[in-house]
Amino acid sequence: MLKSRVHSRTTGLLSAAAVGVYLLVVAGATASLADAASACSTWPTCQGPLLESGTLVALGHRVLAAVVGVLVVAAALAVLRSDTDRRVRIATLAALVLFPAQVGFGALLATSSGAAPFPGVHLLIAVSIFGALVMALAWHLEAETGSDERIEEFDPVPAPEPATDDEAAEPTVPLSARPLSKRVTARLFAYFRLMKPRLMWLLCLVAAAGMALAAGTDLQTRTIVLTLGGGVLAIGASGTFNHVLERERDKRMDRTSDRPLATHEIPKGNAVVFGIGLAALSLAVFWQVNVLAAALGLVAILFYSVVYTLVLKPNTVQNTVIGGAAGALPALIGWAAVTGDIGVPGLALAGVIFVWTPAHFYNLALAYKDDYERGGFPMMPVVRGETETRKHILLWLGATLALTGGLIWVTGLSWLTAAATAVVGAVFLWAVVRLHREQTEAAAFRAFHASNAYLGVLLVTIVVDALAV
Repeated sequence: MLKSRVHSRTTGLLSAAAVGVYLLVVAGATASLADAASACSTWPTCQGPLLESGTLVALGHRVLAAVVGVLVVAAALAVLRSDTDRRVRIATLAALVLFPAQVGFGALLATSSGAAPFPGVHLLIAVSIFGALVMALAWHLEAETGSDERIEEFDPVPAPEPATDDEAAEPTVPLSARPLSKRVTARLFAYFRLMKPRLMWLLCLVAAAGMALAAGTDLQTRTIVLTLGGGVLAIGASGTFNHVLERERDKRMDRTSDRPLATHEIPKGNAVVFGIGLAALSLAVFWQVNVLAAALGLVAILFYSVVYTLVLKPNTVQNTVIGGAAGALPALIGWAAVTGDIGVPGLALAGVIFVWTPAHFYNLALAYKDDYERGGFPMMPVVRGETETRKHILLWLGATLALTGGLIWVTGLSWLTAAATAVVGAVFLWAVVRLHREQTEAAAFRAFHASNAYLGVLLVTIVVDALAV
């Protein structure tokens, strides 16, 4: 019991220290802190008017840094007093050693009024401290809550031969037995499901954030309509091809066995024609924006349909990580729709989506581990085990938060985005820590929804920040 309390306290202190350092990272990444350095060029106190906004921001940042410093020291003491893993001690001590250096460069930043290279170095050290604490927390939770589960060598189940027309099963409720109006409605709804509509809102938000970052208040309604319209069609085409190519594996999985192609509600040939039609329409709409947007739209369709669905997903445990590029492409499409090129801010936003994908999808893979195993997919929990998967979720979450700090820095987003990523990032972290402790399907779904909430709130905030603040 006592040992459990010690481990729990250590987890709490490491989590609090990581969140505290992250607050400093995102605060330091905003332009407001640079302005504050100009307003308060003395250290550790400010000699300017205390009621001016720049002075208040500078003093607030220094007070926060002092509080976070105490948390880092407390976390280090808790780690040293516990019997935790050696890697946890090394990572925590690295954070402890770096913190005084961070304070020193903070002083140089202030006294130089934010002159280069001090802001960049200050941010880099802060991200390094944050990374060290996240790794310490991940290793600590792995040692505290992990099991010595034996992972059987994954034996991929070959995809079954497609059923012949004679073997093809009838839909659960044959359409021919329904009234005409219900048959039409059911058929239309089945085609709608082929398009994977649940993916659309988030991917459209990614593209919208890319457009907002690129254009700011100059964003044109025509660009929005054409880009999001082309995006919806491209997602629909990709989802349809995915349904076609995975129809036999879908039948083995409870989660997907009711899909329109798995139940033969829609013939394969019709679905292929439908997908080709959506892809052609998508490219035609993107072409109205510019050539680069159309080219990136084609890459997105081919990557998800062929590279991810056919090559990565059934063959490698890294399918989720590499496949994250499919979700990141809408960020580049949104940026390219406005500028006609691929800029650093667009790449930074795409990078955030790329590293967020494993932190998000591994939760779903945990919840449906047995289902994916029946389908013959080498997902992380199936191949490496649940303990390893939970650790990777935390590490990818840390990468997501760190890259979001970088995104704020390169784009000049304001305190609004910084506050949003700090608050919902802390909630996401809390859900992942609970996942480590509870190890249940409900906890996996909670972390999955927290990941959705994180990205949804972050993207909406970026749009508002870029357009209105």
